[in-house]
Amino acid sequence: MLSKVIEKALNDQIRVEAESSQIYLAMACWAEVQGFEGVAQFMYAHSDEERMHMLKLVKFVNERGGHARVSDLKEPPAKFGSFKDMFQTLFDHEVMVSKSINDLVHITLEERDYATHNFLQWYVSEQIEEEALARNILDKINLIGDDKGGLYLFDNDVKQIVAQTSGAPQQ
Repeated sequence: MLSKVIEKALNDQIRVEAESSQIYLAMACWAEVQGFEGVAQFMYAHSDEERMHMLKLVKFVNERGGHARVSDLKEPPAKFGSFKDMFQTLFDHEVMVSKSINDLVHITLEERDYATHNFLQWYVSEQIEEEALARNILDKINLIGDDKGGLYLFDNDVKQIVAQTSGAPQQ
């Protein structure tokens, strides 16, 4: 059984994950309009992944005797300036999500809810991967600079990342 404190904290995290999905979706739309198919595919896939993170939390809350809440979300931006700006936004967002997960883990320890603490360890590990991936992509964009040919190759490289992580055959 979840305490009211844990239930509220988990519902707050459900909102964070839902907003993450929306942010990635907005980034996918922006990249697609810019003509970057690989980046758009990457962002669409990550939007779906964030939604799955949210649903995993929803199911956990409901299965533990709580009531998962679907709340209103902040509208994400529609424009991101440059690809560097967009990926910097992505990285900064992932750092914020990591902090949110860490705060949630801290609450579970204060509440002595070790089952929820154990459940959240998957999210802790996931955030380490998400931050590393975002940092790696941002580093590549910084290396490319404003080189249009480099951005074209980068877009194709990102397509390969999506293919590898989804198990789809590479082109």
